[in-house]
Amino acid sequence: MKPRDAVLSVILALGLLAAPLVADAQQSGKVFRIGYLSAGLAPTDKTPQGCPIKGDPLWQAWVEGLRERGYIQGQNLVIECRWTEGRDERGAALAAEVVSLNPDLLVAYGTAQVRAAKQATGTLPIVMVGVINPVGRGLVASLARPGGNVTGLADAAGPDIAGKLLQLLKEAVPTAARVAVLGYSSGEATYQSDLQAAAQALGVTLQSYGVRAPEELEGAFTAMTKTEAEALLVQPHPFIGAHIQKIVDLAAQSRLPAVYPFRSAVNAGGLMAYQTNQPDIYRRLSFYVDKIFNGAKPGDLPVEQPTKFDLVINLQTAKTLGLTIPQSLLSRADKVIE
Repeated sequence: MKPRDAVLSVILALGLLAAPLVADAQQSGKVFRIGYLSAGLAPTDKTPQGCPIKGDPLWQAWVEGLRERGYIQGQNLVIECRWTEGRDERGAALAAEVVSLNPDLLVAYGTAQVRAAKQATGTLPIVMVGVINPVGRGLVASLARPGGNVTGLADAAGPDIAGKLLQLLKEAVPTAARVAVLGYSSGEATYQSDLQAAAQALGVTLQSYGVRAPEELEGAFTAMTKTEAEALLVQPHPFIGAHIQKIVDLAAQSRLPAVYPFRSAVNAGGLMAYQTNQPDIYRRLSFYVDKIFNGAKPGDLPVEQPTKFDLVINLQTAKTLGLTIPQSLLSRADKVIE
């Protein structure tokens, strides 16, 4: 081969190798936009777009997952955040506001927020998180083939999580025969049905208390005391999560051993909690975002169910309540706070 031909061959080879890199560079030149609608409380420290700056471990898990897939806030990614702060009635207006910003997709946390997002748009992809039993709640057609514009991660394997919470509470407090149930409003029908079935199997009588505003919480606990409730089961709902510290404090004042659906409750002083591993779920959100950004249709992406649940027990709280937690329960705990 002549020297000139050799040089041309090298140049051609380098050009072929560089072609994918050029395509990638062109793709990376796009700035992706995500609209995030959450049922949680708005962060104290936030960006101009309303998103957390630091301190939220779930948010950080998601952001790190996005970074690992090449999406970096402030470079090729913008996230616009809105927060209903536990008030479902705010969802419709905030969902419409986020849609008006023309994002590439929406991420919605909480059943009411996903439903509001669906009502706001039938075309934008929606990735859900924090939803129990999305098929039963009419958010997707099936887990394997969700159809429509919604996919994402279910927050628990199904409404049977209610029975699991009651079972754990009964193990911790074997003598409890009257269990108060605290939830948002009257609770979701499928969840209530499963809870009643578990109560019957365990020989427990349930006393339900629905609240819709923070100022109603004290009245609910006063009523629990009057009806001589012996333990408390707290139902999962964004409103409950937003006011978990107050609920934990009221349970302590009422000397009610309680099981919670949020690990944060135990960190706040609650007795015990059973919840899906939330950081894993939030990190996994980045998988759905990346797939959709690269052309996948949400209706073709199966909804994933959690495989890991965390049982956390606070022995300090148990001691304060005069409880001895059975070793059989302690041995199954993922974390014991001493």
